[in-house]
Amino acid sequence: MEHTLQQLIRDMYSVDVTPVITRPDSSFGDYATNVAMQLAGRLGRPPRDVAEEIAETLRNSDEFTDVSVAGPGFINIRVDAQTLARQLFRHWTDNFGSSQEGAGKTVVVEYPSPNMAKPYSVGHLRPGNQGWAARRLMEETGWKVITDNHLGDYGAPLGIWITGFLHFSSEQALAEGGVYELGRVYIETKKALKDEAEKGESTLATEVQDWLLRYEQGDEEAVSYSKRFNDISLDHIHAVMRRLKISTDYELGEAFFASRGKEAVQKLLASGIAVQNEDNSIIVPLDDYGFDVPLLVQKSNGAALYATTDLATLLYREENWHPDRVIHSVGAEQQFYFAQLFAMAKKLGITTELIHLWFGVIDQLNEDGTREKMSSRKGVVLMEELLDQAEARARSVVKDRDVSEEDVKKIALGAIKFSDFVSDRRTNILFDWNTIFALSGVSGPYVQYAAVRVNRILKANGVGEASVDAYDYASEKAIIVKLLDYPNVVSGAARELEPHRIAGYLYELARELNRYYEVTPVATGDVTHEQKNARLGILGRVSHVFTHGLSILGIEVPSSM
Repeated sequence: MEHTLQQLIRDMYSVDVTPVITRPDSSFGDYATNVAMQLAGRLGRPPRDVAEEIAETLRNSDEFTDVSVAGPGFINIRVDAQTLARQLFRHWTDNFGSSQEGAGKTVVVEYPSPNMAKPYSVGHLRPGNQGWAARRLMEETGWKVITDNHLGDYGAPLGIWITGFLHFSSEQALAEGGVYELGRVYIETKKALKDEAEKGESTLATEVQDWLLRYEQGDEEAVSYSKRFNDISLDHIHAVMRRLKISTDYELGEAFFASRGKEAVQKLLASGIAVQNEDNSIIVPLDDYGFDVPLLVQKSNGAALYATTDLATLLYREENWHPDRVIHSVGAEQQFYFAQLFAMAKKLGITTELIHLWFGVIDQLNEDGTREKMSSRKGVVLMEELLDQAEARARSVVKDRDVSEEDVKKIALGAIKFSDFVSDRRTNILFDWNTIFALSGVSGPYVQYAAVRVNRILKANGVGEASVDAYDYASEKAIIVKLLDYPNVVSGAARELEPHRIAGYLYELARELNRYYEVTPVATGDVTHEQKNARLGILGRVSHVFTHGLSILGIEVPSSM
């Protein structure tokens, strides 16, 4: 459509313009454009007059069944179904929906980056989901993608871990509880530190810092504890990531960058970018970038901070991977910190596009109907428990049907993940078991079932392909228009890093398909050979789009439901 309109305007006015094409309510037309308003200023004419002139030319084409002008200069266009089918077939490829917009460019995507000090929690569901979707969107638009799980395996948590283990745990408890014992120890130690501080004491706090400093100085015992605890935690993280079907190319955590960060801080001091305070802490002033608060890059006792290791991470990625863009999938609560970090990067002369892919929290409903951030006080907070419960609910959804355990897991994970993408990532999402498993409404199982149904029809009848001139495609027009939208949906979602656009599109496609089935027999009843072939040909393309779109969201299509 864009190309046709662009060429027509070039022929009419000798002007090159990229027309903006939108999809209006179907009662107005298949497509709408405000190109007359785009042209009016350049031509020095009223937009309505330009619109009427363009509309009259369009009416002379056999491709358009109706062209009308609305308002100050909007042009509404209806296109012949056969013409739309011809466009779909002409543009169809095995990777329909993919593009090369980012070809030749490299992006680093950082996710899910959990802390090692406690079990993988629901709090890291969104970093993993949103990060994976960002990765897939970049891949499907031609970027070279490097992924990094920036583990929280350094700093104060290590000191808390060791101190807590020595005071509140035992070898037997660790052997039996593994990462969950480490999580319990971490929580108990944090509480003890708080109680101690309220009494004006600091024995435990000093011990925590001593262990951290011993580790930084290469103390054998401290390094041994760190390796042991990190191995336990990392095995757990990998197991959960496998269940979530997410992975990364690298796992360069904070510990990898700690010494590099301290070296980088010293270089900043020498260059005058950083300043040492009277208490020996080191800061990077950012007032020239609009921040009254400087960024603290090293504590007064010489200990590293997040900013220390993140400084080294920025420099390492620049030197080793040379990215055009870096995407950090981290929650909204870190917006100020990342704004400071990116300002420091600019101060260092880093020109890479740095993006904080932030998102809201996961809410749940209280008994009184109010919303509250999901927490251990109110229900599931551990990821493994959430997945176990989801799989149990998926089994109940498909009970008495011949559905494999593998497909049960796909349905469970699809329900959880799709719920993350129903709304714009910047909003809080409501986690409600009944909603996310609904077989009607905006849910993963609803879309998955639509995909399964299409695949079942194709498996029973084969993938047909009718000549575009042998069938009018009138019954399939709404689906064809939807399919033609898909490449632009993927491109737009990639440009804005908004995977909810994919989820919304897939739900609308599933709904359109259900409407189609209600009135159109595909391969049953009084259906001619040409009709059957044509309809199966369209459904084959629908199947591709379901699989392709769901894969961007990290969701698989079950073989049965």
